[in-house]
Amino acid sequence: MDVRSSAVTIPVGDAGLPADLVLPADPAGVVLFAHGSGSSRHSPRNVAVAQVFNRQALGTVLVDLLTPEEDEVDARTAELRFDIGLLAGRLAAIVDWLAAEPATRGLPIGLFGASTGAAAALVGAAARPDQVRAVVSRGGRPDLAGTALAAVRAPTLLLVGGLDEQVITLNEQARDALPGLVELHVVPGATHLFEEPGTLDQVADAASAWFATHLPAS
Repeated sequence: MDVRSSAVTIPVGDAGLPADLVLPADPAGVVLFAHGSGSSRHSPRNVAVAQVFNRQALGTVLVDLLTPEEDEVDARTAELRFDIGLLAGRLAAIVDWLAAEPATRGLPIGLFGASTGAAAALVGAAARPDQVRAVVSRGGRPDLAGTALAAVRAPTLLLVGGLDEQVITLNEQARDALPGLVELHVVPGATHLFEEPGTLDQVADAASAWFATHLPAS
């Protein structure tokens, strides 16, 4: 697989956020990941999904949305990982960076959010309706996006484990609040983290198909 990988630091306000940017030859688009609470850009699940995207000619950006200093605070208090406004604002700034960066300029942008990161992705999509073309939520908490759900225009896929009953209910409510194209896909036999054999593969396949369908210019 012909891909270019680079470690970059993305400027966001006064912060510099470490990220891993992977671009296949002639990418069809680029997907920005928003990881879940307490996780990082090295999350094995997101790395595995990103590799599937790369094989499908999609670029990926795995980024830490908190600085190392903020991460230390969050490890003690667990408060910043639930600051959806902070995380969404940084996602929107990274979307702007991708739109301006020579290597990714002109590529359609998708957002892939997990857990609380899904709420941040949806708020970010609402803030950048002309730039974010599609959103996928994995085991997400889209309900935490609040009133921003009504402003999301990007086609949205909600992926939930079949055994994650409470989160299924929250995703059903979010599906009903999203005004645009939205699908809820329940993966049978999967719990919240999709740790059961084959379930994460189903997530990656469904997500890559969603981006392949909705990222290209219509």
